Amino acid sequence: MSYKVTLLPGDGIGPEVAWAMRRCIDTTGVRIDWEEQAVGEPAIKQYGTPLPPQAIESVRRNKVAIKGPIVTPVGTGFRSVNVQLRQELDLFACVRPAKYFEGSQGKDKALDLVIFRENTEDLYMGVEFEKGSQNALHLIQEINNLQPKKIRQDSAISIKPISIYASERIIRFAFDYAVKHGRKKVTLVHKANIMKFTDGLFLQTGRAIAQEYAGRVAFEDVIVDNMTMQLVQRASNFDVLVLPNLYGDIISDLCAGLAGGLGVAPGANIGDTVALFEPVHGSAPKYTGKNKVNPTATILSGALMLDHLGETAAAQKLERAVREVIKEGRFVTYDLKPNRDDPSAVGTQEMADAICQKLKSF
Repeated sequence: MSYKVTLLPGDGIGPEVAWAMRRCIDTTGVRIDWEEQAVGEPAIKQYGTPLPPQAIESVRRNKVAIKGPIVTPVGTGFRSVNVQLRQELDLFACVRPAKYFEGSQGKDKALDLVIFRENTEDLYMGVEFEKGSQNALHLIQEINNLQPKKIRQDSAISIKPISIYASERIIRFAFDYAVKHGRKKVTLVHKANIMKFTDGLFLQTGRAIAQEYAGRVAFEDVIVDNMTMQLVQRASNFDVLVLPNLYGDIISDLCAGLAGGLGVAPGANIGDTVALFEPVHGSAPKYTGKNKVNPTATILSGALMLDHLGETAAAQKLERAVREVIKEGRFVTYDLKPNRDDPSAVGTQEMADAICQKLKSF
């Protein structure tokens, strides 16, 4: 049996880590018919847009895609292609495992978390009003008329919507994952002590859903700033985390740091009909073409994809190969060495070669 999968190499280091992942996936023996589509800077040069319609249509048609990182300009330029893809395809669940790998620079050897981040709402919905614009000034006037706390006229405005619908989807998704994978506890992370109507709604929804899973999965809630401290001190106390969008982005990077860095942090974005897999890290343009960066996060995202396709044995085999190469510490990139200046560090493709060789030996 073969699977049709859309491959979005991305830009910066994206094509390099995507190629490393593709070789490892192919080495597992699972037959993938790769349909490659340009996104990011290559697509801008070719089509005048970072996210051409044919790329989105390919993902919709194939229902499974994997992509390399794509640059997101800070403060100016086009909006995040990653966010556009999630919103366009209604990929409401961002799933980010965080595991300790022996031989990595991970801080907590007992770390084994799965983070569920709501993808479609919160501040990342992109409802913003530029400082001084007519819409911003009109909105400020309307808000100032509705409540006593006054917003300054020189403010930019972002809107943070959180709905029952989106909250129920992500929270139920997290609980269902916990049941399916034998996880014991779901922790809902929020700031409802301050944002009582937005985060408060997320928390109320979580408490209601938790009652449906009572006796099967434990439930607790933790305020987000307290959560950062507890993760640093005792991450092993947690199992499954579910969060609104912005907190999920921040906490998942914190957990990636505990696991050893973004280089070992895979991710998935899943909707009702489409699944898109990608590493958590960015496109690191300064390393483009240098064959230097760690391909692990993209390769492990490929393992998540295999598991989603029902190729669980191949997914486990690939993760095992990655785990053994990192544990041995011989053919790994500079960031996986105790000394980042270690001259024995290998490049992106050489590490992928070692993983492929390990796969062949099983």
